[in-house]
Amino acid sequence: MTGLVVCVVVLAAASAYGVLHRRRSGRVRVRGRDGGKRLGAAELGEGLGERATLVQFSSAFCAPCRATRRVLGEVAHMVPGVTHIEIDAENRLDLVRELDILKTPSVLVLDAQGRIVRRATGQPRKADVIAALGEAVRDRDDHGDASPR
Repeated sequence: MTGLVVCVVVLAAASAYGVLHRRRSGRVRVRGRDGGKRLGAAELGEGLGERATLVQFSSAFCAPCRATRRVLGEVAHMVPGVTHIEIDAENRLDLVRELDILKTPSVLVLDAQGRIVRRATGQPRKADVIAALGEAVRDRDDHGDASPR
């Protein structure tokens, strides 16, 4: 009888963890620990987008990284002024440690000045990325940082 109770408790705990992990994976959210960090062409190896930049940290054997690359590429192609930059996490361990990247794929949404405004771990959905870009551009416009059109 004790074995059955232990088995049920372990299954319940594993199921709860699985549900929580699935809900959090791929969500684009604000993260307080970024504290206004800015990234530029020197850190990224490429120039920032005119309106926003999507920075993806990937690794060679990461299957969700390929799907994330496709999603971010489509979004960058659809939204004017947005650039997608992919960084190999294994080759840039200094940047991975500095930005507290814990798994791949990880996506950072940068505003036009290179400030980290949103981040996601896991494969994000296209709608969530577009919404995060809208918020990044709106934040920029609300703070008066936008260049005149």
